[in-house]
Amino acid sequence: MSIEVKVPVLPESVSDATIASWHKKAGDAVKRDENLVDLETDKVVLEVPSPVDGVLKEIRQQVGDTVNSQQIIAIIEEGAVAAAPDPVAAPAAATPAPAAPKPAAKGAADLSPAGLRVATEQSIDPSKVAGTGRDGRVTKEDLVNYGKGGNAPIAAAPAAAPTPGSRPEERVPMTRMRAKIAERLMQSKNSIAMLTSFNEVNLAEVVKMRKTLGEQFEKSNGVKLGFMSFFVKATAEALKRHPIVNASVDGNDIIYHGYQDISIAVSTEKGLVTPVLRDVQDMSFADIEKGIMAYAKKARDGKLGLDDLQGGTFTITNGGTFGSLLSTPIVNPPQSAILGMHTIKDRAIIENGQVIAAPMMYIAISYDHRIIDGKDAVLFLVDIKNQLENPQRMLLGL
Repeated sequence: MSIEVKVPVLPESVSDATIASWHKKAGDAVKRDENLVDLETDKVVLEVPSPVDGVLKEIRQQVGDTVNSQQIIAIIEEGAVAAAPDPVAAPAAATPAPAAPKPAAKGAADLSPAGLRVATEQSIDPSKVAGTGRDGRVTKEDLVNYGKGGNAPIAAAPAAAPTPGSRPEERVPMTRMRAKIAERLMQSKNSIAMLTSFNEVNLAEVVKMRKTLGEQFEKSNGVKLGFMSFFVKATAEALKRHPIVNASVDGNDIIYHGYQDISIAVSTEKGLVTPVLRDVQDMSFADIEKGIMAYAKKARDGKLGLDDLQGGTFTITNGGTFGSLLSTPIVNPPQSAILGMHTIKDRAIIENGQVIAAPMMYIAISYDHRIIDGKDAVLFLVDIKNQLENPQRMLLGL
């Protein structure tokens, strides 16, 4: 019986997808739940598994084609067996022993699991592919484009030294995700009256608590006590007291959310994604740390799903991971505000009339001034500051 393979149902926020790579070809045997094809959306790469055991009878959409929700992309003959090679077609001359399969070659150590799979299956040498990821890393998309002739190979090094004063350039098309990020940033800039306020936080008490209780926390919960859980918990508590910061604009209406679904910005080789921790108001520090760790692993492995990225009433981004001292984060519509964390630096401060060194962090809130007044934004930021400088307040919901 012929079984249709369809594009999964895409959420309203994702209009279509692109065929990134086929892992099987027509005539190949397939097993139930075996990944057949990768679909790239504006946010994530989706794997489409085989619904049955059988043979891939027909591929209707090729790499690079744009497809829509529930569109038929392949046909599988259920229960069929792949045809054996025709011995008559083999050359009469003695056939040399098959060569060992090529390794994914140079540069494979820097590839993501999905990228390594494409390189291995298509026998692509990553060292010959122009990388568009961070620090020039070769991404899965680069390998897919290279396999279909869309990514120019890296030119071999010239025998002679480059001409003094030469000004080389390279034109590389944006990935679909990068193009969507650019579109969303421009949408935010052009549709929101954005303003940013700053403050600074003395994290001495948080550092002390992590040092005193960190080992016990890890033994009890199987996860380390990081800085992010303190910020997420403080944010959830502050959002309860300043609901306008947790609201969003819909036309001429303001929607107040009675829950805190906090998006956590995670950097991947393809760009920034924001998986959502849901109902943070009900989560413990351990729940938050486990949730963040799970999302970080899924992001590294390219396993984030669309459901992981949908919704969110507020976003936290941590540029301090990369050494940023100060920044003005951009609001992620339809949300109305975003908290920016930055690097921790020991700085001289005055405490009880004494100059001391303290672990200080600048924090920033960018917000939609159409519905959030400066007073609300500043008080929200001060609320977070007070909780982090007195972390016991969070434990008591103060």
